[in-house]
Amino acid sequence: MNNISDNAISEILSIVLICMIGILIFLCIWYLALRAKINKNKKASKEKIELSSEKSKGTKSQKTTTVRDIYNVQPLTDFMEFDKVEDNMIVQKNGKRYLMVIQCQGVNYDLMSQMEKISVEEGFQQFLNTLRHPIQIYIQTRTINLENSISAYKNEVKKIQDKYNNMKYEYDRMVGTGEYTTEELESYFYELTKQRNLYEYGKDIVYNTEKMSLNKNVLNKQYYIILSYYLEENSNDNYNQEEIRGMAFSELYTKSQALIGALSSCSVAGKILNSNELIELLYVAYNRDEAEVFGLDKALRARYEELYSTAPDIFEKKMKVLDKEIEDKAIDLANEKIEKAQTVVEQRIKEKEQNMDRLISRMAELILSENSDYVGEEVAQVAIEDIKKDREKATKEKVTAKAKGGKTDEPIKKQRKSRTTK
Repeated sequence: MNNISDNAISEILSIVLICMIGILIFLCIWYLALRAKINKNKKASKEKIELSSEKSKGTKSQKTTTVRDIYNVQPLTDFMEFDKVEDNMIVQKNGKRYLMVIQCQGVNYDLMSQMEKISVEEGFQQFLNTLRHPIQIYIQTRTINLENSISAYKNEVKKIQDKYNNMKYEYDRMVGTGEYTTEELESYFYELTKQRNLYEYGKDIVYNTEKMSLNKNVLNKQYYIILSYYLEENSNDNYNQEEIRGMAFSELYTKSQALIGALSSCSVAGKILNSNELIELLYVAYNRDEAEVFGLDKALRARYEELYSTAPDIFEKKMKVLDKEIEDKAIDLANEKIEKAQTVVEQRIKEKEQNMDRLISRMAELILSENSDYVGEEVAQVAIEDIKKDREKATKEKVTAKAKGGKTDEPIKKQRKSRTTK
């Protein structure tokens, strides 16, 4: 009985051992197959990477990818072409495009500490990473008009002055009555001195601001971010114009608030421009030279229903420039020809002066020939021959003078006279 049980146990153990050996062999085969598959995949991926790198090297010289190839870069001046301004939005292309503008208040980066600069840079990186829609950045340079500031300062200084005068009058009354103690008078005099210092400080501010306003080159830069909404973003075309405008405002307002929150991480404050501020932005952009003279605030106070651009058309400007250039070149050409004509006339006068003797002799011959009937033909002929001899003689003397060094006829004659007197 014990032998039978021992044989059964040994058989069971043998079977278990064989099964375990079979499982171990199967696991080894599976591991080797998996390892071979992994090596094959690595080799294939490596060959693919090498092939793609060679392909990129071959095509890199043929074409260079630019920012314009990746992004749809549009000119910034597109936002200036508008139909109307309403609901704090610029409407373009007959209601097919809406724009909302965010004004950003810049930070003085140069005056920050190193840690503050790093914080601003990290915040700006986060701002760029949060962008999920296209934006445009617009910088507008304006001439600072200090007229309103000066007027506000003067009003405040006038209030301070009135208060100071009242306090001074009250102090004089207190001193005159003699009913107040020395401590009360000193306390009130201290408050009076503070008010007087405040008044003098206000006057200095007004004076320096007025002096600064005399400089017309005081400029200020305004920074704007422009967000756009296209009608094509709506999948349904059954909305009316009012509903489309409401959806555009809701979409742009949501994007703008998210953008303002992202800008706050880099210490930049932003706000959405209202309709009047949008009109001012466009008005200054179109009337850069005359915006200070014909200011928008004056037009709004005058209750103008519409605003017209005071800037001339670009083609008119170009035409004026061409007309001015033509006029300047015509004047230069006229002056050049006048100088040339004057030179020609002067040359003729000089030639006539040099040939005066010859011209006189020829004219004398002509006069004698024409009046030979009156003076006698024989007398006229003798006189003409004598004139010819004198002319030939003068010509020979000139030739001789030139041969001797360009001496004039007069010194030659003087030399001859001096020789004959000897």
